[in-house]
Amino acid sequence: IDVPLVFTDGTETYSKVAKEYIRHKKGFFILGPSGIGKSHYIRNQKPPEKHWIDADQLWRWARAMPLGAWWEKLENIIEVEQKCDIITAEAKKQGFWMLGSACNWLTPDAIVVPHWQTNVKYIKIREKNYDGGITTERLPQLKNHRKEILGWQKKGVPRFHSVPEAVAYLENIYTKEFGNVDA
Repeated sequence: IDVPLVFTDGTETYSKVAKEYIRHKKGFFILGPSGIGKSHYIRNQKPPEKHWIDADQLWRWARAMPLGAWWEKLENIIEVEQKCDIITAEAKKQGFWMLGSACNWLTPDAIVVPHWQTNVKYIKIREKNYDGGITTERLPQLKNHRKEILGWQKKGVPRFHSVPEAVAYLENIYTKEFGNVDA
C-alpha cells in the first residue's frame, strides 16, 4: 500500500492475459466473498477453454492489489478496492471475464453469496491446503464482506448461491447477444 500509484500503458499486460485466457466481445465481473469456490472454479477450467480469470491474479499483475493479507487492515481495504475497480473496468473493456472479491464502486455483473454454512464449510476445507483468503479466525470480517456484497443485490445486481450458477447466467446472456461464448 505504501507504493505510489502511476498509470501506464497496459497493452503488454492484457496481451499476456489474452495468451492464456479467451478475450470476448464483452467483459464480465462476478463478485463474491472469500471462500465461495472462485479459485476452485478457475483451476478446473479445461484448457484451451479458459474463459474466467482469477481477478486477484489480474489485480496483482497490474499492481492494484498487494501481496499478503492487505484485507486485515480496514484502512487498506477501500484504497485497494478502488484500484482494483479501475483494473476490472479496463479488463471488462478488453473483453475478459473475471471472478473476484474486491469491489468498491464498479457495479458487478453478478454476485455469488452462498448460504452462510456453505461459505464456512468451504473455508474450512480450504484451510487444509491454504492458498490465501479469509480463515475461520476472521469470520466476523467475512460476515461484514458478505453484507457489503449483498448491497449490490438491492441495486439490481443478480445474486446466485454458487459460482457455476452465476457463470451459466452470464454465459447465457453472452450467447443471446453474440451467438457463442468463444469470443
